[in-house]
Amino acid sequence: MPTPATVRVRHRALTAAAMAGTLLSVLSACGEESTTAKGSAPAWKEPSAYRYTLDSGEGERALIGTFEVTVRDGKAVKTVGLDESGRRVVDQKLIEVPTIAGLLKQAKTAREEGADVVDIEYAKDGRPTSISIDWDENAIDDEEGYTLGDYEALG
Repeated sequence: MPTPATVRVRHRALTAAAMAGTLLSVLSACGEESTTAKGSAPAWKEPSAYRYTLDSGEGERALIGTFEVTVRDGKAVKTVGLDESGRRVVDQKLIEVPTIAGLLKQAKTAREEGADVVDIEYAKDGRPTSISIDWDENAIDDEEGYTLGDYEALG
């Protein structure tokens, strides 16, 4: 049976771990301020050329992994898989990695077709930083989750 001193040490260790996790979560969110959209989307016009990182997860689908995507004139012209899953998708040409406009179109289609959940978070400039779609809250593995980061408009 643990002594009271052991219990206090474990409690302090758990408290410190929880605080560290919270701090990491807050710090990771500091890079880009975002807001969740419940109504209409902020105005954002897709530039003719940009680069971004897409982390695509959740659900049972081909587009799973982390990618660096370069877009020119509305088309993904270069896609690099940044993890094992992403490299597999790119190497085997399993699916075309979408542009930011393509992801927004997917979210709009999901809303129009009655998906149970469509959540989008936006950066201050109006571009999305996170898109989450759940077609049926009672189904398993139909979710789509996208995190968009490292955005850079190109000249």
